[in-house]
Amino acid sequence: MSAYWFVLPGFLIWFSILLLPWRPWSTRESLDAEPDLSTSLASVSVLIPARNEQEVIARTLSSLSQQGDLKEIILIDDQSTDDTAELAGQSRLDNLTIVNGSPLPAGWSGKLWALEQGLQNVKTEYTLLLDADIELAPGTIKALLKKLEDENQDLVSLMAYLRMQSFWELLLMPAFIYFFKLLYPFAIANSKSHLISAAAGGCILIKTKKLEAIGGFDALKDALIDDCSLARHIKQADGRTWVGLSHSAISHRSYDTLETIWDMVARTAYTQLHYSVSLLFLCTILMLLAFVLPVVTLFVMDLPILLVSVFAYLMMMISYLPTLKYYKLNPLWAGTLPVTGALYLCMTWSSAIRHWRGTGAVWKNRAYLRPEE
Repeated sequence: MSAYWFVLPGFLIWFSILLLPWRPWSTRESLDAEPDLSTSLASVSVLIPARNEQEVIARTLSSLSQQGDLKEIILIDDQSTDDTAELAGQSRLDNLTIVNGSPLPAGWSGKLWALEQGLQNVKTEYTLLLDADIELAPGTIKALLKKLEDENQDLVSLMAYLRMQSFWELLLMPAFIYFFKLLYPFAIANSKSHLISAAAGGCILIKTKKLEAIGGFDALKDALIDDCSLARHIKQADGRTWVGLSHSAISHRSYDTLETIWDMVARTAYTQLHYSVSLLFLCTILMLLAFVLPVVTLFVMDLPILLVSVFAYLMMMISYLPTLKYYKLNPLWAGTLPVTGALYLCMTWSSAIRHWRGTGAVWKNRAYLRPEE
């Protein structure tokens, strides 16, 4: 069989990705803090679900104290076994309420159950859903509120600036965002189309009435990919959503080892494929064609095939460069994308194998099986 059949599909995949009108590789959908805005935040309540977050909670709350006149900050201590609640209380924020979360009911994911408990205390027009590890630059919530009101959105969210310091973080975390954008192109997700719905769960500003109209968090209580599920419910209720990148919502959760990143991805990778074996094999074929075979065929001693392989590899790298530039990373990391793609494919298979073994997704010492199981 001619090697052309191994390298040509990869070439066509990358050529098509670069030419797609919605530009999934682009970083144009972006929003950063606007500290000079005079916008009042008295109409905003913040919900922070927190389970064993003693390492990061103080920084998160400190950043909220610099945002402005927030109506209230509600931290739901989700059965923590560390000093999360104590450290939160030491912040001495006048508008902070700490809710002691009740045990997790059957059929709920932990984060959504915590948010549902916090939502019962919200009386404001807008609700900010903020992960406990996210530090917001001054003016970030004002920029979110301005975006929501000026464009008549019902939900706006920011993809947090993930920690990129260790070798494994530099290798895999920018690619995590890059792959998310390929899977959920922001341009389509931000349109009225119902084909794709996306949000970034670390930082979401939503109209409280719209959230209540879809049934609150009960409507998606068992969702493991809760952010995109929330965006889908909002769109199905004729709402508008927007998601973008940001330098102003900064995650301080560390992923120093391959194992921690592996577990994070494997937790939901097979869920994203709807637990479908057919989609898993289709994903495998596409990933091999796009990331692996263009590299393997570089070693074929045939000049035309070599040229096609080189151009496929170059287009792959070009598609990744905007992400690296956005996060001010060395562009040479683009050359590692085949390795990164292969690792993410292995993580996806690991996710599927865990599901087949009945292990399910595990997060914060909680195991979640497929809902119908």
